[in-house]
Amino acid sequence: MSASLYDYAAGDLPLLISFPHSGTYTPPELYARLTRRAQDLPDTDWFVPELYSFSREIGASVIRATHTRYLVDLNRPPDGTSLYPGQWGTGLCPTASFDGEALYRVGFELDPEEIHGRVIRYWQPYHDKLAMAIKELVRTHGSCILWDAHSIRSTVPDLFAGKLPDLNIGTVDGQSCAAGYQDLIMGYLAAQPRFTHVHNGRFKGGYITRHYGNPDVHVHAVQLEIAQSAYLFESRTPKPDTKVSAPLTALLKNLLQLVSAYRPPVQ
Repeated sequence: MSASLYDYAAGDLPLLISFPHSGTYTPPELYARLTRRAQDLPDTDWFVPELYSFSREIGASVIRATHTRYLVDLNRPPDGTSLYPGQWGTGLCPTASFDGEALYRVGFELDPEEIHGRVIRYWQPYHDKLAMAIKELVRTHGSCILWDAHSIRSTVPDLFAGKLPDLNIGTVDGQSCAAGYQDLIMGYLAAQPRFTHVHNGRFKGGYITRHYGNPDVHVHAVQLEIAQSAYLFESRTPKPDTKVSAPLTALLKNLLQLVSAYRPPVQ
């Protein structure tokens, strides 16, 4: 049983890595209401913290959600507003999987009062801690680089056509971080031949990137959505394989060390 809603560890760099969708703990009362297929938690950001296993070594601060996103999605606005108007997507408290399958057994669906309660009990504490950590990094270092770390199956027909690039950088069309960070990240990715990449493609950044990223107050937010085929053998409930993931882990370590060392020019 997991009582803590998140794990947090402070580092000594202005870098904060957030893992809002990697949790797998499912409260028993929720688990009993889910369909058998939903109990597998197929939309989890599988083993993303393991990809960033170097984070403490390089001095990053880390916040990692422990609970499944099926309880409440920490990367959605608390009022449930769509991040991509006009496109289908899962909501604040998802009721369907990425493949459009119902998550709840018939007769055990959500109601608005329960959604509101989950926001207060589960969503708000994560964001309170995230906001506090960002504020402390800005106070200590003069700035904060918030790296929102995600992954998703490389093909999800209900969400996007075709196969995703390996690395999907989102900066809310350039609004969530200084241009120098974007140039540094995309320049580094362009110089390596192994992983395909795109900037502000299907994934421009979720609520965390959009809400907290504000270069005017020295908070620079970047979302990285990784296609799971880049670091594991995809399946409904995959298993980690460090031999497969090692090249991507090495790339991420080098990239985040570069990002941590960069300081945008003072305007």
